[in-house]
Amino acid sequence: MAEFTLGRHAHGNMIAALAKVSRNGTQRGLGTLVGIVGIFTASLILSFYAIVSGWMIGFGAAYPLKAAGASATATWLSEFGLLRNLTLMLIFMILTMAVVVGGVEKGIERWSKRLMPALIVTLMALSIYVLTLEGAGKGLAVYLVPDITKIWSTELIFKAMGAAFFSLSLGVGTMLIYGSYVSDDEHLPSLGAQVALVDVGIAVLAGFLILPAMYVAAERGVVIFNEAGGLLSEDTLIFVVLPALFDSMNQAGTALAVAFFGLMSIAALTSSISMLEVPVAFLVERFQWSRFKAAVIATLIVTAMSSVIVLNFDLLFGLVITASTRYSQPILGLALCLYAGWVWRRDILLKELAKNELETEPTLFMRWWPWYVRFVCPTIILAIVARTIF
Repeated sequence: MAEFTLGRHAHGNMIAALAKVSRNGTQRGLGTLVGIVGIFTASLILSFYAIVSGWMIGFGAAYPLKAAGASATATWLSEFGLLRNLTLMLIFMILTMAVVVGGVEKGIERWSKRLMPALIVTLMALSIYVLTLEGAGKGLAVYLVPDITKIWSTELIFKAMGAAFFSLSLGVGTMLIYGSYVSDDEHLPSLGAQVALVDVGIAVLAGFLILPAMYVAAERGVVIFNEAGGLLSEDTLIFVVLPALFDSMNQAGTALAVAFFGLMSIAALTSSISMLEVPVAFLVERFQWSRFKAAVIATLIVTAMSSVIVLNFDLLFGLVITASTRYSQPILGLALCLYAGWVWRRDILLKELAKNELETEPTLFMRWWPWYVRFVCPTIILAIVARTIF
């Protein structure tokens, strides 16, 4: 909400937004620094995200090629390799740029309206199918039956908050940029609630697919637990466990693999266009470049960054993920909260929030949110940062 509100108030990029709410030169200078770091961090996240998303495209294409008899090409697309990583990353970046070049209405908005329904329908269809397979019930029980002993686990809470930061790309200006495109006729609190509900809804729906699928894989002899007894996750889950499941299902596995990796590629593209829009919006506003020129330049820069990571994968991949998502994002989120809660004049903040408000009296949200963003939100983010560092 802080990013949405700052963005619509300024109708500009992160640097412009923080400068507009600043009251003196020091605040404007710090705001400029925060904005620059935010733009760089968004680009950094996209640089490693494009590599992983390229893998998803590769795996999705490998299965039908293998079924068609092109085993050598399928193997090349699904096995780790320098040329393969660079090629697939470049393909994904070109797809992302193609959407962003179209602008807000003809590019981002039009494709989001197409991709999001496709994402949800595919996710629902896959979930329903997987739930019919042997072993899915165990995964469903693990997903839906809570472990009360861990409900107040600080580690679990911090992981959940960290996941929220990454899921919505908070702190790096993506929500702020989207907020800058929101009309003054829109009711921001309602819009913010809708975004949060959609994000949570998709995450919940994904749980009905992923955990049952893991236990279906276990039923077929696939290892799904690590040495510590925990479920395998992240890249091991997507690129090792689930492909092993698909391989065990013959023709049905091929169809399921294409649908799953197609789903993951769609999800990745909906995220990547928002991240690329951050530097593109800055270049368009700051240098008065055409959207095409800004998108091409930003894509080339991110592609170069991504190529450096690919060429030094063992050294840089994990380091970039840690630096950008575990450190930069929470710190930038804290800075945005401080600007929204402490730097921005409260009366102007409330006026921005109240646009298109139907109630004549201040709503409950209008009463508590300014205090939340001033005290509660910074405290929570500080706790995340402290937990990460110490």
